[in-house]
Amino acid sequence: MDKGLLLNLLQAVAAGERTVEEAAVRLQHLAVEEIGFAAIDHHRSLRKGFPEVIFGQGKSAEQIAGILERMRDQERVVLVTRVDASKADRVRDRHPDAVYHPEARILALETAPVPERGRGTILVLSAGTSDIPVAMEAAVTARAMGHRVETVFDVGVAGIHRLFQHRERIEAASVLIVVAGMEGALPSVVAGLVSRPVIAVPTSIGYGASLGGLTALFAMLNSCSSNVAVVNIDNGFGAGYMAAMINQV
Repeated sequence: MDKGLLLNLLQAVAAGERTVEEAAVRLQHLAVEEIGFAAIDHHRSLRKGFPEVIFGQGKSAEQIAGILERMRDQERVVLVTRVDASKADRVRDRHPDAVYHPEARILALETAPVPERGRGTILVLSAGTSDIPVAMEAAVTARAMGHRVETVFDVGVAGIHRLFQHRERIEAASVLIVVAGMEGALPSVVAGLVSRPVIAVPTSIGYGASLGGLTALFAMLNSCSSNVAVVNIDNGFGAGYMAAMINQV
């Protein structure tokens, strides 16, 4: 349960606006709720500051909708990652207030405004247009966590002059997420320009010797820029989440 919602509930009980029995019903699944095909970790918001995120790949629309049904009363926002458009439409039949972000392949259900938590701007850069889906997964995730996010696309090293057109935005960012496939060189270049943390995201974009993103991953792990950290291949969600934690007030 979101900490703010929990405090509101306890204050309502203290003020006599809610009964103890009503509060007990709301809190009976505060830790874990078993629903047969899933064990929902309702306590994650209190432990970590953000609720459990539903990984949509491999789950049916009915399973996703069922998990959302149990989470929506306890959280301000719930994210479902790796959801294609047809599955998202079926989930939205039961949750029409959920918003689908097709480029990011994320379904977001916001039940209450998410307070701004960032101390600066998170800037997401993609090396190529083909890397945009992973970049958008990072951007949507960080925004859902209450952070200001800007994006810059298609500024890879094959035309490095394109990157320098955005020098002011790059230098102004608190945290940078740099997404690249192919040879994976862009994070090292960006990190060499700033005194900020750079989260590198290798993608599976590239021809045969890119090895499904392994070439980009190894290049990023071997970066000579000391302010680079690397997440898994195509893991835009992990990059957005980590950037939000770094940028947290």
